Amino acid sequence: MAQSSIEWTEMTWNPTTGCDKVSQGCKFCYAEVMAKRLMAMGIEKYKDGFKIRTHEDALNTPYTWKKSKVVFVNSMSDLFHKDVPLSFIKKVFKVMNDNPQHVFQVLTKRADILLQYSDQLKWTHNIWMGVSVEDKRVTDRIDLLRQSGARVKFLSCEPLIGPLPDLNLKGIDWVIVGGESGHKPRPMDPDWVLDIQEQCVRKEVAFFFKQWGGKNKKKNGRMLNGQTYDEMPEIELQKSV
Repeated sequence: MAQSSIEWTEMTWNPTTGCDKVSQGCKFCYAEVMAKRLMAMGIEKYKDGFKIRTHEDALNTPYTWKKSKVVFVNSMSDLFHKDVPLSFIKKVFKVMNDNPQHVFQVLTKRADILLQYSDQLKWTHNIWMGVSVEDKRVTDRIDLLRQSGARVKFLSCEPLIGPLPDLNLKGIDWVIVGGESGHKPRPMDPDWVLDIQEQCVRKEVAFFFKQWGGKNKKKNGRMLNGQTYDEMPEIELQKSV
């Protein structure tokens, strides 16, 4: 568990770590770089670097949080990676089911596995399920997400590396957009962002603009049309069971 600087969440929880690249959005993966850094620091959880690992001890952590949290699940991995056993995914879902006082945000690029497993998972109200959509080559992930049992569905268009015209936002509750950062970030055209924002307005979908990115993401900021966009789906929380 760690407090997060990611604008659309409060903290991160990593019951699995590690991943590998599946599309162009993965090219400059921040988690891979961070995992190597943590391994070099001798952090036990990352002793195997960016190889897929499950962490049974991490499953207990959400039960210890005293106040309601908004939690990004697996910022350092992909819960629906083919090497994460379904049995372990079910354990992660059990933790989320048991803690309805928290919102758990799960994000994947492997929407095919998500849909394959969906009927075997319990989708409580507090599990927000998203897919990464960095350009139009991977918009099929949206259709697969739409077929899942998640009650709140969202898109993370970050890093946005191409235009996304005519998005099918039926059944989608939230869209996050952000530019790539790092040493060699690929540019994001402002027109791509404005187009997505306008699509969200037309379809009454919550829109969150995370950052322009670039080599100096703090300097470039996150203003769009002279304002910040921090819209999120309505959060419904219940008491712990």
